[in-house]
Amino acid sequence: MALMRCDFDSEALGMSTSMTVILPQPDPGLPTGPDDGDPPVLYLLHGLSDDDTTWVRHTAIERYVAPLGLAVVMPQVGRSFYTDERHGNRYWTFLTEELPRVCRSFFRLSDRREDTFVAGLSMGGYGAVKWALRQPERFAAAASLSGALNVAHRRHAPDRPLDPDVWHTVWGDAPTADPDDDTVALVGCAGADTPPLYVACGTEDFLYDDSVRFVEAARERGVPVTVDFSPGDHDWPYWDATIRDVLAWLPLRTRPAAG
Repeated sequence: MALMRCDFDSEALGMSTSMTVILPQPDPGLPTGPDDGDPPVLYLLHGLSDDDTTWVRHTAIERYVAPLGLAVVMPQVGRSFYTDERHGNRYWTFLTEELPRVCRSFFRLSDRREDTFVAGLSMGGYGAVKWALRQPERFAAAASLSGALNVAHRRHAPDRPLDPDVWHTVWGDAPTADPDDDTVALVGCAGADTPPLYVACGTEDFLYDDSVRFVEAARERGVPVTVDFSPGDHDWPYWDATIRDVLAWLPLRTRPAAG
């Protein structure tokens, strides 16, 4: 695998930003099959206190994806909740419009729906599910690990409320998030083209109830959702273990033969 961190200019953000990328590296000792082409891609999103390097620093994601021939794109979005912030920057526009275009201009990546996936942890789990629900035609599957999947509740949650400064930056003074940013509301009106979802959360995690509420809404709507609620907390040992389950669940069309 090839691992790189890219610094590049973003038109949507009006500034330089970064992404960390893992790319499959062909094995010269293995034959190239007739169906080999641009690799599938997983957009892997970070949490509120993280950046684009954190998945690589705290998990073995590079090693996990190596046998899958899967590219991984990890963008930097600050504390934006993957949203066009009311008092900040256009991170939703950056994520959904500019980033895929920039990545395909830099690297050979498949642009087919069946080869495109999104996942993330905490704030990134929220971002992954929101992206899949708002643009279902782009993804074959989406996964949330310990996702903040009920932001309307999270603002005033008695256990760990969302930082008021973060809420003000992202959503202004509105009492609730915009409907297009409320994943419970989005899944409640999801269509038949919604990709399969994977929702994982540790039962000791402070976001566990958020994931439970989201899953209830998804099942009420008939959205296909695989649920993994097992012992665990809001920490990297849980996410390092669970991302392996997510990778095994992804509906990759073809997998390289074992060498």
